[in-house]
Amino acid sequence: MRHFSAIRTLKALLGATAAAGLMFASAHVGAQNTPGVLRVSAIPDEAPTELQRKFKPLGDYLAKATGLKVEFTPVTDYAASVEGLINKKIDMVWFGGFTFVQANVRSKGMVTPLVQRAEDEKFRSVFITTNKDINKLEDLKGKTLSFGSESSTSGHLMPRSYLLAAKINPDTDLKRIAFSGAHDATVAAVAGGKVDAGALNISVWEKLVNEKKVDPAVVRVFYTTPGYFDYNWSVRSDMTPALKKKITDAFLALDKATPEGKEILELQRATKFIPTKAENYGDIEKAAHSAGLLK
Repeated sequence: MRHFSAIRTLKALLGATAAAGLMFASAHVGAQNTPGVLRVSAIPDEAPTELQRKFKPLGDYLAKATGLKVEFTPVTDYAASVEGLINKKIDMVWFGGFTFVQANVRSKGMVTPLVQRAEDEKFRSVFITTNKDINKLEDLKGKTLSFGSESSTSGHLMPRSYLLAAKINPDTDLKRIAFSGAHDATVAAVAGGKVDAGALNISVWEKLVNEKKVDPAVVRVFYTTPGYFDYNWSVRSDMTPALKKKITDAFLALDKATPEGKEILELQRATKFIPTKAENYGDIEKAAHSAGLLK
């Protein structure tokens, strides 16, 4: 079954009018926010309650490091996180690699990635199934498959690119593809028998296994992708250099040897944070163009 909604969605995102305000003239935290407030968001790749739980200690930590009140602003979908940052309704966002590329293209390079987890240098996706007849990517032909969000790096773009590399076109060679909207929802769809297989990021998969929310003897991994760059914390390029440095230094200072650092890093599923740069996501942008998801 051919599925074009992802392409339509992203074309609409990238083709939005210039009236969205791309000049970024403000040197403050954000032109439209309350002074003294840092508004933070994240792509909704997990349940909203989980995103809030993960962010609370980090938000408190960043408030102490910056002297600002830190507010977490949830968004309804991946596109909203891009538009929120560009339109100055949000100051900092936890992006996936592909979402960062979208924001960077959409803003004509006016988005700055500050830090990523060490794990994001070689992030991976997993393909899972309960079907005993599926043991390699080629076995997906004629089967049903769920991705995560259409704009997800690890739940759609990179799994799609590895399928295409294996000479499997998801839109024509599979019986049906679906988009669950989030990684944990993909696992639920596979476990519940709604689809034959699913693709999601390895970090969420390992978390669900460790928390015993999924039985790996029933829902099993049959393919793990090679590594690629993924998530990062990004800000608008018009943020003051001093504030960018405070935020970056705060992330780099997180240490598992301290109780606070241990709690935050474990919630973020990170060993440590490291600096990153826009150039790291060049391969993601190429993959998006090759998959027809970025025009």
